[in-house]
Amino acid sequence: MPPSVAMIIEAETDNAKRTLGDLRLQVKKHGGVVTPTSYLFQKKGRVIFEKDERNLGVDDVLDQAIEAGAEDVEAEQDGTLVVWTEPGNTTSAAKSLQESLGLKAESSDIIWDPNEDTKVQLDSMDDVTALSKFIDVIRDNPSVQSIYANVAEDSMNDQVWEDLLDKLDA
Repeated sequence: MPPSVAMIIEAETDNAKRTLGDLRLQVKKHGGVVTPTSYLFQKKGRVIFEKDERNLGVDDVLDQAIEAGAEDVEAEQDGTLVVWTEPGNTTSAAKSLQESLGLKAESSDIIWDPNEDTKVQLDSMDDVTALSKFIDVIRDNPSVQSIYANVAEDSMNDQVWEDLLDKLDA
């Protein structure tokens, strides 16, 4: 596992001791250390709205989004809109914007977003490969629901970065 990469692994299990033991073993096998990392992330609500024929942008929805409880709105390259909320406001903000603007929610979830000042740049393809293999091993555990990491894109080629992001939940 590359140095300084922090991860949050969410699991749902009927045997927490076994799952935690299995995950600890895999972390150690891959050169990592189990330690608290939640302070390196911020829990956020995220609603992704589908692109619609009106091509609404951030300026078109920002005022209503803030009224609905949003903290921020971003436009993605594919035309979707991402609305960021406090975790407790996610569902109500999604419903409010669907009703007031006629937007269709593609997904709505609570995620762990890495703090910008704690993101780690992977220095080599070896680091990317090691992290990717580790994520694959962790995903093999049937109790694992989500994996978040504080990695930054830096100078990775776009396809490598996309492949890594596909393995993460953020």
